[in-house]
Amino acid sequence: MESRHGPPALAVQPVGRLIMKFAIPAIISNLISALYNIVDQIFIGQSVGLLGNAATNVAFPLVTLCLSLSLLLGVGGASNYSLAMGRGDEEEAARYYGGAIGFLVIFGLAVGALVLLFLRPLMVAFGATEASLPYAMVYTGITAFGMPFQIFGTAGSHLIRADGSPRYAMVSISAGAVLNIILDPIFIFTLDLGIAGAAYATVIGQVSTAVLQVFYFWRLKNHPIRPEHLRPRLGQLRAVAGLGSAAFFNQVAMMIVQIAMNNVLRRYGATSSYGSDIPLACVGVITKVNVVMIAFLVGIAQGCQPIVGFNYGAGQYSRVRAAYRRALTAGFCISCAFFLCFQFLPRQLLSIFDPNGSEMFFQFGTEYFRIFMGAAFLNAIHPLTSNFFTSIGRAKMGMLISMTRQLLFLLPLVLLLPRIWGVDGVMIAGPIADGVAAAVALFLVLREMKRIRGLTDRPLREE
Repeated sequence: MESRHGPPALAVQPVGRLIMKFAIPAIISNLISALYNIVDQIFIGQSVGLLGNAATNVAFPLVTLCLSLSLLLGVGGASNYSLAMGRGDEEEAARYYGGAIGFLVIFGLAVGALVLLFLRPLMVAFGATEASLPYAMVYTGITAFGMPFQIFGTAGSHLIRADGSPRYAMVSISAGAVLNIILDPIFIFTLDLGIAGAAYATVIGQVSTAVLQVFYFWRLKNHPIRPEHLRPRLGQLRAVAGLGSAAFFNQVAMMIVQIAMNNVLRRYGATSSYGSDIPLACVGVITKVNVVMIAFLVGIAQGCQPIVGFNYGAGQYSRVRAAYRRALTAGFCISCAFFLCFQFLPRQLLSIFDPNGSEMFFQFGTEYFRIFMGAAFLNAIHPLTSNFFTSIGRAKMGMLISMTRQLLFLLPLVLLLPRIWGVDGVMIAGPIADGVAAAVALFLVLREMKRIRGLTDRPLREE
């Protein structure tokens, strides 16, 4: 896709080098995206305290909803684009690319408007307590204006990487995050805006990222996008959604679990010595820390998407297998490192977000880290395998894998186990769901690898 003479670079360069080229910028982009929520959480915890952390946790399902739509159109558009480019059909690739951009605008505006229209009932449904509800209303009421830009910017980074510009995708995300980090303390402390200041800083950062990506879309590297390509068509939406559905449903499932977990914590926390707000605040902090690990793992998966998709479309099946093996090895090493941090440094991690927290806050948070994240060393298998199936055009299998952990295992356990062990039952649900979901994903991908090994590599085409 880079060279215009000889075989495409994605089909001939060493797989390990290509993964580093695409995955490292993707990881950095994801880490910087995570900073939007993490930095807000840190400054809010230091300025507002426990109720501020609880409020951002209540609002977090909407962040997940925006991410789900971004992945539906971003991953789906990028996967269709890569497969079409691998087949040599540049015009079809451009239609997928432009159609994804057009639908991003429509979906983003719709989400922002609906959140503003139903703000209060959404916050109550997401688990807000009487004490945290005012903070959640203020924070979400402002960030709703940035949701169209958040959806556009997150999805845009996938499309830009698929066009062969992972560094620009990283820069566009980085610019918004850095601006957010600079503005957070100014708005929160200097201007004394509190939790509203964090929300304003977030929106400004999201707008800047979207603007930078619009400039890129005017001049793509591999094929120009004409105005007629941007017109949304239902046929394109079906194709894009087909390959983006796995990532989409995984995030929707996460959102459902987050909402259920918040309500379970509110209910069973009230009957424990911790009360409702301490579990909500702790889980909010731990969710943000876990996002850092997920940023690494999903970044590797995203970096492999153009490599796997292009080579599968080009019939280079041995390179498809090699890319998955190398990605899984790297992901396993990363997840093991985070597992050790969760087990041995939980109090230090909690202190970053609320250094003045009560002893009850640290007690619950430490126990939650160690138990709920007790199988975190397996967490690379699930996202890498789901993304692998999506990249080779097997969207239904990717969607099945994406739903196993959240909906089939974690959600029922979160609802059932607290009936036996109270608020501690939520903690026990985590490692059980992680272990079973990893086993299912590994079984399915090994069966798929056996099928691919029976395919013969096709001769490379000249560009």
